[in-house]
Amino acid sequence: MSKIDEIRSAMVAAMKAGEKEKKETLSMLLAALKNKQIDKRADLTEEEEIQVIMKEIKQTKETLEMTPADRTDIIEECNRRLTVLEAYAPKMMGEDEIKAIIEGVLSELGIENPTGKDKGNIMKHLMPKVKGKADGKLVNDLVSTYFK
Repeated sequence: MSKIDEIRSAMVAAMKAGEKEKKETLSMLLAALKNKQIDKRADLTEEEEIQVIMKEIKQTKETLEMTPADRTDIIEECNRRLTVLEAYAPKMMGEDEIKAIIEGVLSELGIENPTGKDKGNIMKHLMPKVKGKADGKLVNDLVSTYFK
């Protein structure tokens, strides 16, 4: 069962249950997935579906960060939306898992004391291993801790 079918059936269930906010979020996500499918002119792979979901989560988090503290209505809506979207996203790696992969990449490349010049090469080898499984900003921050 593809994510599109899964989300569509969850949206119908939310509609029947009268969960307006959940239905709206799922509808928005379904529209984003279908737009990507139309642009591609073919069915989406699982990885592409995950990319669309992650993009929606990222946009919602950015909206949340930019919202003034006195706009509690927008903040509550973004938090509800994130709860629904994260249910369809894959489980993200924790810091310890990411650090283990960074250590592996450093040993693969034979770099014992990484410098700023090595960062591009490290990221080039690291990102394919964590893409879609870890937050890029967190990965970048963790890699930066290895530099003297």
